[in-house]
Amino acid sequence: MNRLTGESLLDFYDIEQQIKARDREIDHPFSKDLQITAIRGARNYAGDKLIRVAPPHKVLDPKNGPLIAVRLHIVSRKTLGGLQTDLSARVLNDSGEVIKGLYAAGEASGFGGGGLHGYRALEGTFLGGCLFSGRTAGRAMALEAEGKE
Repeated sequence: MNRLTGESLLDFYDIEQQIKARDREIDHPFSKDLQITAIRGARNYAGDKLIRVAPPHKVLDPKNGPLIAVRLHIVSRKTLGGLQTDLSARVLNDSGEVIKGLYAAGEASGFGGGGLHGYRALEGTFLGGCLFSGRTAGRAMALEAEGKE
């Protein structure tokens, strides 16, 4: 990978030590490694064990094939955040005061990740929140336009 980029971005020794440390977690039945724990947990369900989740294995075990490098271009798909709003969908500033005329709806309003649906929400489950927060924002804007906010 260093040759491909023309830069020394990866240190072989550091990467080797990280992989060896991860491989040691395979032997530890009470591993705190989140990925290994998740794999073991998923394999407790027969359906996942049989067709979906490979058994945990050591990366450096020769019977698991050669190592290959893959260059990734990371793209953020979700922020799991959003703008802070009040119950009328009005956006609040850092001091918690309403920014006049600014509203947020959908995932931009922060109802998503970690809130209503949690961090592991499935795609498509945010539609209801988008519709509800859009309706709330629309009604609040209409009231403001009528001077009844």
